[in-house]
Amino acid sequence: MDLAEAIKTLTGVSTATLTSQLSKRGLNKVFMKGVRPLSASQPRFAGEAYTVRMIPAREDLGTYETLRSPDNPARKAIEHCPAGKVLVIDARGVTEAAVGGDILFARLQVRGVAGLVTDGGVRDAEEVRALGLPVQCAGPAAPASIGAHFAVGLDEPVACGGVAVMPGDVLVGDGDGVVVIPRKLVAEVARDGAEQERLERFLQQKVRGGASIVGVYPPNEATLAEYKTWKG
Repeated sequence: MDLAEAIKTLTGVSTATLTSQLSKRGLNKVFMKGVRPLSASQPRFAGEAYTVRMIPAREDLGTYETLRSPDNPARKAIEHCPAGKVLVIDARGVTEAAVGGDILFARLQVRGVAGLVTDGGVRDAEEVRALGLPVQCAGPAAPASIGAHFAVGLDEPVACGGVAVMPGDVLVGDGDGVVVIPRKLVAEVARDGAEQERLERFLQQKVRGGASIVGVYPPNEATLAEYKTWKG
């Protein structure tokens, strides 16, 4: 399974399943804390990480002049984040200021970016929800970024929601939040995650049909044999 196929597969696999798959591989610090969908109706997404790193604002560094500069890493990311990737903004968990708003995010959507993830706030929340771009964040925040953040890094290792994110890692977001999958594990986690989802659909069907969870969840050998016949 190549990367493109794996990412497509991952859009159909829940973060609950993916965290289980990663835990089986010894990785438990992969689910972002305090990062949730801005809109309950937004679609799932999956894509490689493209990162922006923020440090605390300082009056002589973060000015409206530097904010307007095309060399500002945060602004640069809006024009350079490749289509299909997920823009990840490390806001250090600072929630009282936004990392951006509806105009910047509209540009990301037009350019085909798969989604935006930040452990900071987002302004113009209602307008951003209306865009339809999947956004996972710490919640709405009206103040502009200049009051709290100064962008210093582009497409480099960052921390977001308490999780290390390396450029090229794959992020998957759904109604539960965001999980980070190391690049080297993407193909096998996508494969095994999809298989786990199929099995759990079968188990759910049995439980809804009146079956006890004993021997079904987790499945015993008899249930697994029945599943093998069910899936053909």
